Amino acid sequence: MNTTMKNWIVLLALPLAAMASAGAHAGGDAAAGEQKSAPCATCHGADGNSPNPQFPHLAGQHADYIVKALEDYKNGLRKNPIMSGFAAPLSKQDREDLAAFFASQKGKLTVIESFR
Repeated sequence: MNTTMKNWIVLLALPLAAMASAGAHAGGDAAAGEQKSAPCATCHGADGNSPNPQFPHLAGQHADYIVKALEDYKNGLRKNPIMSGFAAPLSKQDREDLAAFFASQKGKLTVIESFR
Protein backbone atom coordinates (compact mmCIF):
# COMPACT_ATOMS: atom_id res chain seq x y z
CA MET A 1 0.00 0.00 0.00
CA ASN A 2 1.48 3.35 -1.00
CA THR A 3 1.74 6.47 1.20
CA THR A 4 -1.08 8.31 -0.55
CA MET A 5 -3.48 5.44 0.04
CA LYS A 6 -2.48 5.27 3.74
CA ASN A 7 -3.07 9.02 4.10
CA TRP A 8 -6.57 8.69 2.62
CA ILE A 9 -7.41 5.85 4.97
CA VAL A 10 -6.28 7.91 7.96
CA LEU A 11 -8.27 10.95 6.75
CA LEU A 12 -11.39 8.85 6.37
CA ALA A 13 -10.92 7.09 9.71
CA LEU A 14 -10.54 10.29 11.79
CA PRO A 15 -14.16 11.50 11.45
CA LEU A 16 -15.43 8.00 12.26
CA ALA A 17 -13.30 7.87 15.39
CA ALA A 18 -14.53 11.33 16.42
CA MET A 19 -18.16 10.27 16.00
CA ALA A 20 -17.59 7.14 18.05
CA SER A 21 -15.99 9.08 20.90
CA ALA A 22 -18.78 11.68 20.85
CA GLY A 23 -21.36 8.94 21.29
CA ALA A 24 -19.39 7.39 24.10
CA HIS A 25 -19.26 10.77 25.88
CA ALA A 26 -23.05 10.94 26.07
CA GLY A 27 -23.26 8.11 28.58
CA GLY A 28 -26.68 8.84 30.00
CA ASP A 29 -29.39 6.23 30.42
CA ALA A 30 -32.84 7.80 30.00
CA ALA A 31 -34.61 5.00 31.91
CA ALA A 32 -32.25 5.41 34.87
CA GLY A 33 -32.67 9.18 34.63
CA GLU A 34 -36.44 8.82 34.85
CA GLN A 35 -36.03 6.85 38.08
CA LYS A 36 -33.74 9.57 39.47
CA SER A 37 -35.94 12.49 38.39
CA ALA A 38 -38.55 12.43 41.19
CA PRO A 39 -36.95 15.36 43.10
CA CYS A 40 -36.98 17.42 39.88
CA ALA A 41 -40.71 16.94 39.24
CA THR A 42 -41.99 19.37 41.85
CA CYS A 43 -40.55 22.39 40.02
CA HIS A 44 -39.80 21.12 36.51
CA GLY A 45 -42.72 18.71 36.01
CA ALA A 46 -42.60 14.91 35.85
CA ASP A 47 -41.70 14.99 32.14
CA GLY A 48 -39.62 18.18 32.33
CA ASN A 49 -42.46 20.49 31.24
CA SER A 50 -42.76 22.81 34.20
CA PRO A 51 -46.33 23.64 35.26
CA ASN A 52 -45.02 26.94 36.67
CA PRO A 53 -43.46 29.61 34.41
CA GLN A 54 -41.10 30.48 37.26
CA PHE A 55 -39.15 27.26 36.59
CA PRO A 56 -37.55 26.34 33.26
CA HIS A 57 -38.69 23.51 31.03
CA LEU A 58 -36.13 20.73 30.82
CA ALA A 59 -38.00 18.56 28.30
CA GLY A 60 -36.33 18.51 24.92
CA GLN A 61 -33.31 20.46 26.17
CA HIS A 62 -29.90 19.35 24.87
CA ALA A 63 -28.38 16.72 27.17
CA ASP A 64 -24.98 18.43 27.13
CA TYR A 65 -26.59 21.66 28.34
CA ILE A 66 -28.35 19.90 31.24
CA VAL A 67 -25.15 18.08 32.26
CA LYS A 68 -23.19 21.35 32.17
CA ALA A 69 -25.85 23.25 34.13
CA LEU A 70 -25.93 20.56 36.83
CA GLU A 71 -22.11 20.55 37.02
CA ASP A 72 -22.09 24.34 37.32
CA TYR A 73 -24.67 24.26 40.13
CA LYS A 74 -22.65 21.55 41.87
CA ASN A 75 -19.35 23.44 41.71
CA GLY A 76 -20.82 26.89 42.38
CA LEU A 77 -20.34 28.45 38.94
CA ARG A 78 -24.13 28.88 38.75
CA LYS A 79 -25.70 30.35 41.85
CA ASN A 80 -29.06 29.07 43.05
CA PRO A 81 -29.38 27.71 46.59
CA ILE A 82 -32.16 25.29 45.68
CA MET A 83 -30.47 23.85 42.59
CA SER A 84 -27.06 23.80 44.26
CA GLY A 85 -28.53 21.65 47.02
CA PHE A 86 -30.08 19.23 44.55
CA ALA A 87 -26.99 19.07 42.33
CA ALA A 88 -24.41 18.66 45.11
CA PRO A 89 -24.87 14.91 45.71
CA LEU A 90 -25.24 13.98 42.01
CA SER A 91 -22.52 11.81 40.50
CA LYS A 92 -21.37 12.27 36.91
CA GLN A 93 -23.51 9.28 35.92
CA ASP A 94 -26.53 10.74 37.74
CA ARG A 95 -26.15 14.01 35.81
CA GLU A 96 -25.82 12.19 32.50
CA ASP A 97 -28.82 9.94 33.24
CA LEU A 98 -31.03 12.89 34.19
CA ALA A 99 -29.89 14.77 31.09
CA ALA A 100 -30.65 11.78 28.86
CA PHE A 101 -34.14 11.47 30.35
CA PHE A 102 -35.10 15.13 30.03
CA ALA A 103 -33.53 15.44 26.57
CA SER A 104 -35.66 12.49 25.41
CA GLN A 105 -38.92 14.15 26.50
CA LYS A 106 -41.05 16.22 24.15
CA GLY A 107 -41.10 19.88 25.08
CA LYS A 108 -44.46 21.66 25.08
CA LEU A 109 -45.00 25.11 23.63
CA THR A 110 -46.00 27.81 26.04
CA VAL A 111 -48.79 30.27 25.21
CA ILE A 112 -46.26 32.95 24.24
CA GLU A 113 -44.27 30.57 22.02
CA SER A 114 -47.38 29.47 20.16
CA PHE A 115 -47.97 33.04 18.90
CA ARG A 116 -44.58 33.39 17.23
